[in-house]
Amino acid sequence: MSQSIAPILEEKQTDTSPTLTFEEYRVYEGDPDVQYELYKGKLIPMPTATVLHIKICEYLVYKIQHYLAAHNLDLVVKTNLGVRTDEDKSRIPDVVVCTQSLLEQAAARPGAGILDFDEKPLLVVEVVSQDRRADYVIKRGEYEQANVPEYCIVDPKLGKQKIRLFALIEGEDGYTYTDFLPGEEIVSVVFPDLVLSVNEILNPPLVEELVKAERAQLQESQQQVVIERQRAQEQRQRADRLAARLRELGVDPDTV
Repeated sequence: MSQSIAPILEEKQTDTSPTLTFEEYRVYEGDPDVQYELYKGKLIPMPTATVLHIKICEYLVYKIQHYLAAHNLDLVVKTNLGVRTDEDKSRIPDVVVCTQSLLEQAAARPGAGILDFDEKPLLVVEVVSQDRRADYVIKRGEYEQANVPEYCIVDPKLGKQKIRLFALIEGEDGYTYTDFLPGEEIVSVVFPDLVLSVNEILNPPLVEELVKAERAQLQESQQQVVIERQRAQEQRQRADRLAARLRELGVDPDTV
């Protein structure tokens, strides 16, 4: 005799996490070791970054800081600065470039440091981690809707290495993008003089080593200045001695 077996129905998992408004999210205090983004009112924990992820972000901040200083721009480049992308959505890009005044406005408000709707950053950068679709599709749509002028995706995954640059181009409907591959240099649309090596971004040197090299170069330049000053002083002293000797011989050095 055959035995009938009742089908086993999988129990549907119910999302019991709280739904937050943006203002509740701004002042939310959860696990201090976890950063949360807001997506449709839900808290999205961000994964712990890999060492490569950290190095890429630090390198980009270092290079962009030097660019902003060299061009005397009143802009700042920051990590961990939030960007509100919709009524109930807020992201924490890996790197954000905005004006100093916008950063000060965000700092003056209570709670987390987040740029609001009318506080548009000039550039946001995301380094691809586990959820590739989030960076390539979901966040792309959010940054486009928020009219962020430039969105850069750094993808260090072996076999997929590239940098994709989305930009709002005048006359175009929405983002257009360009892929930059290893061996090439990326050129920003917002900062056309900012040219960076794809290879260096994907496999960046330690910023600490770059700072040491800068310090060594500065010390070398300072030493060269000291040497040149010493040489100039020695030449003046020789000229003074020669002039004094000529006067002893009854010769006016100014007529020689």
